[in-house]
Amino acid sequence: MAQRELVGIDVGGTFTDFVFVSHGRMRIHKSLSPDTRHEESILEGLSVLGVPDDAALVHGTTVATNALLERKGARTALITTSGFEDVIELGRQQRPELYRFSQSRRAAVIPSDLRFGVEERLDEKGQIITALNEASVSEIIERLRNSDVESIAVVLLFSYQNADHERRIANRLTEAFPGIHISISSRLIPEYREYERTATTAGNAYVSPVVARYVRALASTLGSRSFLVMHSGGGSVDAETAANEGARLALSGPAGGVIGAFEAAKRAGISSPVRIITFDMGGTSTDVCLCDGSIPLTSEAIVADLPLKFPAVDIDTVGAGGGSIAWVDDGGVLRVGPESAGAFPGPACYGQGGARATVTDANLILGRLDVNTPLGDGSIKLHKEPALQSLEMLGHVMGLSVYETALGVVRVANATMERALRRVSISRGHDPRQFCLVPFGGAGPLHVCALASALEISSFVVPEYPGVLSAAGLCAAGVVFDRSASLIAGIDDLKADPAPYQRLRDGLKREVDAYMHAHDCKGDIEWSVDLRYLGQSYELTVPIEPSDDPVRLDEASAAFHAAHEQRFGYAMEDFQVEMVTLRARGRSKPRPWYPSSQHNPDGVGGAASADHPVWFENAGPLETPFIHRDELLPGEQLNGPAVIHQMDSTFLLEPGWRLRVADNRILHCTRTPDSSTVR
Repeated sequence: MAQRELVGIDVGGTFTDFVFVSHGRMRIHKSLSPDTRHEESILEGLSVLGVPDDAALVHGTTVATNALLERKGARTALITTSGFEDVIELGRQQRPELYRFSQSRRAAVIPSDLRFGVEERLDEKGQIITALNEASVSEIIERLRNSDVESIAVVLLFSYQNADHERRIANRLTEAFPGIHISISSRLIPEYREYERTATTAGNAYVSPVVARYVRALASTLGSRSFLVMHSGGGSVDAETAANEGARLALSGPAGGVIGAFEAAKRAGISSPVRIITFDMGGTSTDVCLCDGSIPLTSEAIVADLPLKFPAVDIDTVGAGGGSIAWVDDGGVLRVGPESAGAFPGPACYGQGGARATVTDANLILGRLDVNTPLGDGSIKLHKEPALQSLEMLGHVMGLSVYETALGVVRVANATMERALRRVSISRGHDPRQFCLVPFGGAGPLHVCALASALEISSFVVPEYPGVLSAAGLCAAGVVFDRSASLIAGIDDLKADPAPYQRLRDGLKREVDAYMHAHDCKGDIEWSVDLRYLGQSYELTVPIEPSDDPVRLDEASAAFHAAHEQRFGYAMEDFQVEMVTLRARGRSKPRPWYPSSQHNPDGVGGAASADHPVWFENAGPLETPFIHRDELLPGEQLNGPAVIHQMDSTFLLEPGWRLRVADNRILHCTRTPDSSTVR
């Protein structure tokens, strides 16, 4: 049977990327992301690529992320146990910066006048202390009638042990406000920890109406075309599930990028195990992830100061991208980001009215980008004069020349990204020198040599189409459906009486199986468990086999000891291990996809090589060859410096690095003391 054609669509803050996999070939398209009406831009891209109506579409979107970052979600109310209305405001005692005296937090997603306490109370076992007062529910409903809320979150104390009160309140709300979005914690995230459960449910209620409007507008625009939506956990779900559980989409695009990088690493010959650090530098931000043999997941991601307790690919994000704006603070120190120029007006060099210097402007003035080579679909021309003016204005404030300023902007951005790379590696007990770096995104290959050198990483690989790798990752990702529930009990107690564990496991299995069957997905359920030492406050997640055999619980404990030693440098094997949460992940079989080893028929370029001056240090520029990637033939080797450009990205091979072109056109790069250029 012929393989169904696939399309990955990744809408980023600056660019929208398309990857169309058809009959063993991959075609790509890249265009500026519009400020509004993304669905029309998507339809236009599908038309440009000639995608048939029956192709499978997988979409990554920043809609949920932007709603949280910009605090532009739905007007949302919170109903919680009386006395706990301000849990979402109080949070935890963690300080983002330990030694900073004055710190500020983003406003809570639900204002104080829309938080309501209901009379009810359960104990930690789920036993009723105070029965639900129906009159207090009626009073809240009457107050909500004049509040113009679009969404309601219901989070009661210990409802993960007994969901009856939450369900009854949700039923009352549905009767009173037909069609309004309601998120209840016992259905969404029946897990231990009051603040995180409240924040996650409130966050979901806050963004889901925004996601729902977007998804339904996209469905209307696409007509008969069906599509899946990528979520933070490294898989896709149907559009309706995405609309109801919008907060799961907070890391949608970046998760696709990690999958794409993992697949590219295997294609590059890195296997058994795949040990890579992904480096995704786009127009607005940079996302990094360390994969030690597999794609890592976390049970909690923090987005815009809001903890979301959904499974997510373990990504560290910083506000440093090609469009990040450079500025000087009150102390005269050069800063870069997190504010971005976005797609409109974009960097000054886009010629769309932007006047503030960005990282892209700095790279252009340093000679690392070619004004004669359009970006994306060919409609984005680079203009040197506005970039020069923006950097001259910035440099004047600091008393620096335009080239010193441009080098400073790049170095500050690199330092920000280097810190992120150190956080996912050294801070977690990993030596980055033992990993291969995989740069992608439109700007990743421009900065990879500098970052690899700073971390003493000796090799990296540049995928065939790094600028659209996140969209390619969407094609590779299968359907993934996650469910979890808490059960706090010692492992020894569960071995003696496994019935509570078995009931929990069987319930999760039924729910996951039902979803996968309803969407005609064949695959397996992957199980994991959150464990901790008795008396600890936080857990580590380890895999577990869903067997009735008590030995499996011992195996999970052994895996926990090893994970604890890896993360914290010690293990306490004589201490009792406690289970907190069981997790089930239904995963369909991976979609076959066929990255092409042939030239991209829609690429812009093919021009002959020419030398240009490129600045690497303050001492002055080096004459550097500019080469279109299609000119590099399999087996060819090249010593830096060189600039290799293609339709979707530009790669800066710095002095001291050598590349080799593999048969599949992936570039394998290693450090060398020889900085001469030999072709």
